[in-house]
Amino acid sequence: MSGRSLTGLSPWGRRLVAAGCLVWCLITVFPLYWVVVTAFKTPPGVVGGPTYLPFIDFTPTLQPFIDLVQGIRGEFFRTFLNSTIVGISAAAIATAIGAMAAYALVRFEFKVRFGAGLIFFLLALGGYLLFNNTLGFTRPQALLLAFPIALVAAIVANRLSLPGPILGNEDILFWFVSQRMFPPIVTAFALYLLYSEIGRLGFQLIDSYVGLTLCYVAFSLPIVVWLMRDFFEAVPIEVEEAAMVDNVPSWRIFLGIVVPMSMNGLLATFMITLAFVWNEFLFALFLTNSRWQTLPILVAGQNSQRGDEWWATSAAALVAIVPMMIMAGLLSRMMRSGLLLGAIK
Repeated sequence: MSGRSLTGLSPWGRRLVAAGCLVWCLITVFPLYWVVVTAFKTPPGVVGGPTYLPFIDFTPTLQPFIDLVQGIRGEFFRTFLNSTIVGISAAAIATAIGAMAAYALVRFEFKVRFGAGLIFFLLALGGYLLFNNTLGFTRPQALLLAFPIALVAAIVANRLSLPGPILGNEDILFWFVSQRMFPPIVTAFALYLLYSEIGRLGFQLIDSYVGLTLCYVAFSLPIVVWLMRDFFEAVPIEVEEAAMVDNVPSWRIFLGIVVPMSMNGLLATFMITLAFVWNEFLFALFLTNSRWQTLPILVAGQNSQRGDEWWATSAAALVAIVPMMIMAGLLSRMMRSGLLLGAIK
């Protein structure tokens, strides 16, 4: 509801809207408050019944945080460093690649024949079965042979006058976004099998930085393309056309003109992507064992055989939340302007 529509409400209507906003704020903030106060309680303070106010209902303690830092509850520093390295690198790579893809979808017209896509699917599947079952290649070798052949054949076929519909930029964008419609558990399981097969060739991807980062880049690309498309559409094309008149190459137009003008949108997209990667649990659970486990795995592992140790879980969760809140606070001004630009568009 916009500010202009609120001015048309009666005083009681405004009070009702304000009360609704207050209730919504309480519902969203109370779980965070509960995590904060629980993180500063002793075990008897947690199991002894609900207490709400520090120094009045209970005496705060830093023991859960001390246990966490000393490594009693798991290797905190290593998992924190893993989350930082993987999160920042995956978000930066996904934002860079997704921004280029989104810009191409906005400024250039693509036509993909449905028949070419069908040829790619049939050749990829048929080639894999042929190489693996008939010719005796291993599954990774069959994949590495079948997919390039199918891709080249599809590119050549796309130039021919094949029957069937022609897919445009909007269809390609929907294909990108539809990648997030799969249940994550299906993707995680398939990715685990793929990584296991590649590992037999000597390229270790499970429990590795490269494997986890590649997974998160692929996982984040749809949302990056979706967000950046709106930002690039808001950039006036007249500036780019003036540069084209001066024979400026396309890559210099993108890097020298479009990227600086879209910097707020890029930062907003980077932060949203980083938040997704930072909080992601399922892929980290499937694809890591010990070396590259991230903070969500550490938080989930705080419960022990003695039961639910909520004070330790709350302390680990609070530590996992704080870095994202600090970064969002530092970049909040640019993020707001970037998100508003996308919303206005």
